Amino acid sequence: MVGRRKFVAGMVLSMLSSYPACAAESAAFNAAARAEVVHALVGKMNANYIDPALAERVGGAIAQKNAAGGYANADSAKAFSTALAKDLREFSGDLHFGAMVDDNFRESGDVDEPPSRAKMEQWREMAARRGFGIEKIERLPGNVGYIELRGFGLTEAVGPAYTAALSLLAGTDALILDLRRNGGGSPDSVAYLMSHFFPLGDERHLIDMYNRPTDTTRQFWTTRTVAVRYDKPVYVLTSGRTFSGGEDCAYDFQVQKRGTLVGETTGGGSNPVGWFGVGRGIVVAIPTSRATNFVTKTNWEHVGVKPDIAVPAAQALQTAHVAILRKLLSSAKADERAALQRLLAMAEKGESEKPIYTLRGEPR
Repeated sequence: MVGRRKFVAGMVLSMLSSYPACAAESAAFNAAARAEVVHALVGKMNANYIDPALAERVGGAIAQKNAAGGYANADSAKAFSTALAKDLREFSGDLHFGAMVDDNFRESGDVDEPPSRAKMEQWREMAARRGFGIEKIERLPGNVGYIELRGFGLTEAVGPAYTAALSLLAGTDALILDLRRNGGGSPDSVAYLMSHFFPLGDERHLIDMYNRPTDTTRQFWTTRTVAVRYDKPVYVLTSGRTFSGGEDCAYDFQVQKRGTLVGETTGGGSNPVGWFGVGRGIVVAIPTSRATNFVTKTNWEHVGVKPDIAVPAAQALQTAHVAILRKLLSSAKADERAALQRLLAMAEKGESEKPIYTLRGEPR
């Protein structure tokens, strides 16, 4: 099973990456310190990276560069972690690699050890302060729902918010799910969100996740427990910034034939990470797992998820809205056609309909 603690720790550490520098950042960093970190990094990669052969090649390249003085200008933990993150990604082509400084980080000896109640509450509070990953929810002209989702947090924290958002939009005639700035997160939460888009009782096997450190595979399915079901057309917006769990979600909609993807090919990262301390306050994200879609028996690593309707990301929302309005118009009743034709004409020009009511609910 993919370690819950390591997965969530990675998610939280990514949130903390913009926080003030830790004490280790200011410590003197010399050749001996860099050699110590590189030695630990190579060992952690060889033991945990999802592709052992690539781990050996990348670790060798890092060690060789360090021996040749290639990191001589990295005179602090922060500078060295930044340089390592860049090279790990470039040498491997795996964009899930990362590094940061956190001298409070402690590796868990048991990857499946459940987090404490206090830690769970902390994560719930963090999710709430970020709107549960939901940046925007609204009803567009033509009775089209719109949700912008920036990330997939801990399911226990964000799941009810997903259900609430879809409850608010249950009466819409179609939905646009905007993942253009979604950087990923929990595969459990991806599966929970997807559960809303299939009939009650229809469980779907979405992906399998193989974890190298434990040599185990976990299956991810939609769940029966979601009460709200959305059965209208769904359009999913993507960009080159859509990554990891965001790509998982887009790919699920596509291969399950439940949604139409509009926008750009996604970033191309399907290997979830574990976080490992390598000394001197430096923590490295090493991809430890591989996702495999149940339908296609492959994933989106390096290639990304290709949209059904390819347009620049900036035009994806307008394109999806226009496509929806055209379909609605094609099946509209006679007394609805004039209003839909007017909305379609405005959407094609990139114009927005003016509100019919003021904030006080009085006609203009």
